[in-house]
Parts: sequence; structure tokens; C-alpha cells
Amino acid sequence: MKPFVSVIVPLYNAAPYIGEALESIITSTYRPIEVVVVDDGSTDDSLNIARTFAKNHPEVQVVHQQNAGVSAARNKAIQIAKGTYILPVDADDKINPLYIEHAVSAMKENVRVVGSRAEYFGAKQGEWRLPNYTPERLAQRNMIHISSLFRKADWEQVGGFCEEEIYREDWSFWLSIMELGGEYVRLDEVGLYYRVLPHSRRTKAKTQKRIIVDAMNRLHPAYMEKYLGGPLHYHRSWSRFLNYFRSVKQVGDFNRWQEGEVIDARRNVLRLTNGVIVKQFRTPSILRGIWYGMLYQSKARRSYEYALRMEGLTPRPIAYREVRMFGVLRESWYACELSECTHTFKELIENPAFPHREQILRKVGQFTAKLHQHGIWHRDYSQGNILFNDDGSKIEVIDLNRIRWRKHISGYPFARLEKIGAAGIQLMKEGYEQI
Repeated sequence: MKPFVSVIVPLYNAAPYIGEALESIITSTYRPIEVVVVDDGSTDDSLNIARTFAKNHPEVQVVHQQNAGVSAARNKAIQIAKGTYILPVDADDKINPLYIEHAVSAMKENVRVVGSRAEYFGAKQGEWRLPNYTPERLAQRNMIHISSLFRKADWEQVGGFCEEEIYREDWSFWLSIMELGGEYVRLDEVGLYYRVLPHSRRTKAKTQKRIIVDAMNRLHPAYMEKYLGGPLHYHRSWSRFLNYFRSVKQVGDFNRWQEGEVIDARRNVLRLTNGVIVKQFRTPSILRGIWYGMLYQSKARRSYEYALRMEGLTPRPIAYREVRMFGVLRESWYACELSECTHTFKELIENPAFPHREQILRKVGQFTAKLHQHGIWHRDYSQGNILFNDDGSKIEVIDLNRIRWRKHISGYPFARLEKIGAAGIQLMKEGYEQI
């Protein structure tokens, strides 16, 4: 029995072109097929044109959704699709009638993706000369056009198309697919006719180089490491050469460092993933990079090693990672468990009616005395770096890289907490003297 193929078409404001695209698909020599069109909130007549077309062609179905972007539209269409194989076709492109038939024939057990040669039409004419595929070349640039055949099961396994605005969601998707192993086959015939418009997304994306490269490194670090020896650089063709001079030091399990929701990006970037906080320190200047790379420990390493010495006084450390180029520190990360403490000292300052406020202030004073008993002097003992739970029975300190170790500590380090007021300072001093 021949495999069922689903052709998925994301549609957004393509009224002048959607008819041509659908006509090219339904004239395919291959059967059985279905065509799933997802209108992504078009504001022109695209949806009506697609629905009119579907009335005369039972293999075509049209679904409407609120505007969510091309990746969301593709993912929605594939969710609906019933085919074993999926072929995306953009609403302003066309395919060769023989393309699906030949692509299905080439989809062997060891093949993940089947593509073809392509030609431009519209504002640009001629062959779209894509580089020959190798895994290393795919790490540096995309040479698999979007209208390539793949298995729906593989789409499910990799989690679909990335719905973030990364400008090269197709490249990211092919990287995810090829990370599963297997081969890419390009048919030696034109299967796709790619329409070029002056305002096309591909033209706009050329101005987003840094966003694209950063996204590929964040989403596919293992692939880049395997085929480039490290991350993709902004000068992409130089990546493997530059990575020859790159060294990585990693302590602990840091497999998830690039993942997670960004919860703060004001100075350093904080991400939360599966109960783990990952702090990516800001890239230092070259001079500071030399200082940290050759003469002094990085902030990430200090945070990790100090946390090991401060058991129970700070969230449990998990790992740190440092990256150097030519011996100069360029990147560093520190990972620790998410604290059980849900409040910061800043909340006490801003809310005079905070529950158990006086009790908590005394507890902060006691906690401070415990730090001093352990020889810990925090040079940034400020409102954002002191955490506590609802009643102050658990207190922790964070931002450890500015800690110093002293044999003897005297005096109250409450100067940076003075916004709490004289009465609040007095309560903390009372707690301090109880220890």
C-alpha cells in the first residue's frame, strides 16, 4: 500500500498566489494525498480563496487560526495531518507535479529527509543554487529548502517547528531532524519553484544574523559541538578554525544550561528550567577576559566553589561552565537549585505591612551573624541578594562571586539595607547580637 502524504500549507495574506500554489499541489501525479491549509489570521481575501478552492477539491481542507506565525501554522497543520509523510509548501510557491512521487520513492529506511533542486521565479529568476549537503555544512548554513519530505513521526519526536521568532525556523527544524541520525537525499530535478518577493521574510532575515546564530547555538549545542567542535560563530565559515582555539571547562552536569525560560536579563541572564536556575554572566571586556582567564577565577567558578563551602546558607550548587578563546574568558555560567525562599529583602523594604515583618528582620540579623561565624563577608549584601520564606525560618544569600573569606569580622553589614529604616536596622542588630 502506498504511503499517505499530507501537504501542509501555512497561509497568511497570500491572496494573489494561493490559487497557483494549491493548483500545483493537486495536479501532483502521486496519490493518496491530502492538503491541509492553515490560515494564520490573514487580513486579505486569502481565507475565502482557499475555502472556495477546497469546495471543488475534496482532498483540500482549510483551517483558520488567530495570527501566531508561520511555525505555529505549520505545526497546527501537521497536527491535523493524517499522512505518514509531510511535505510543507508555502502559499506563494509551487511544486513540480512529479515531485511528491519521486520523493516518496527516495524515502528509504535510512533517509530522514528528501529534497530537490529549486528554481526562483517572481522578482528573481534562475536556479536556486543550494550547497551540497554535509552534516558540517548544515551546522553553518541551511541548504535544505522548506518544501522537503519528512516523516510525521520525526516531527513529533523533535517537538515540531520552533515557534520563537528566530528567523530561520526551517534551518532549526532540519538540524533537529538530522540530529536523529540518517541521511538527506536531494533529487537531481527541480521539485520546488520558489517565489521571490521584494518584501519576503528571507530577505528580511538577512539583517538578523546575530539573532539567528545565537538561536542555533542555543537550540542545537550538541550538533554544533559534534560537527564544528564548538558553537557557530558570526563569521560562520570560520567556526571550526576558531573553535580549535576554544577551550571549555565544565564541572557538574550542565547538559541543560541552554534551556529554560528567561526570568531576568537586565545585566546577566537568568533562566529557569526544571527547578534549576542558570545564570549566564555578561561577556566580559577583553581586558577583563584576560584577567579572569589567566589571573583570577571567573565569577561562575567562584559562585560554584563558594556555594560548596556554604552548605545550607545558599541554594545548592549544581555546576559551572567556562569558555575561553585563546585563553581569554568569553562566556561563563553557574547553575544551582531553585531556592525554597520565595521573597527578597526588597519586599520588606517596600511593604511595611509585610506579615511577620519584625520576626523576619530579627531572623535576617541572626542569619547575618551565622555568615560571619563562618568567615563569610558578602560585599554585595543588598536587598536583592537576601532571600527568605514566608516566616523567615529559612534564609539564603545569593550572588556569591563577591563574597570574601575573613578570619575575623566585626561590625554590622547593614549599610546597603538602610532603606528599611532605623527601626528595621535596630531589629536586625538585635537578632545579630542573639547569636
